[in-house]
Amino acid sequence: MSLTFTLDPAVTPDLRDGILDLWTDVSNAGGAVGFVPPVTREAIRPELVRHFVGMAEGRSRLLVGHDEAGEVCATAFFTFNTHRLMAHWTWLYTVMVHPRHQGKGYGRDLLAAAEQAARSFDGIEAIRLTCRGGLGLERFYGSCGYKEVGRIPDAIRVAPGDDREDVIMLLPLE
Repeated sequence: MSLTFTLDPAVTPDLRDGILDLWTDVSNAGGAVGFVPPVTREAIRPELVRHFVGMAEGRSRLLVGHDEAGEVCATAFFTFNTHRLMAHWTWLYTVMVHPRHQGKGYGRDLLAAAEQAARSFDGIEAIRLTCRGGLGLERFYGSCGYKEVGRIPDAIRVAPGDDREDVIMLLPLE
């Protein structure tokens, strides 16, 4: 089984609900995607709406992966820089693969599809993302070609007394 990736899919109720379910399941499984468990769809909804607003305004784009049953099981949001001196690279946010698909290579497939998509964007020379330290994510991104370019100690507070590094990763496209 493999995923089918779509850049800029139509935002339908099914897509919205699929992303909400994915984001909730990933978060509740301990995924580092902006929330800590337990979390509900309703807690995530405002953040998803912000992503959709960015898409409507042309500041963001969505890459979504569907499995053979048509379910949303992977996402990544591109966000473009509005500052003229940083317009040559894009952010990659909310990179997720459903927990039931972990270990199948879908994360690598998602990042390869994101790289391919970014190469099609005018003037984009690199992808930048951040990840939560302490989970080994930087090793995974590194194995996909991203280079660690910085760390900010104690930047992410998961819980009182549980601060993590914010690890900055970069994938040059040239």
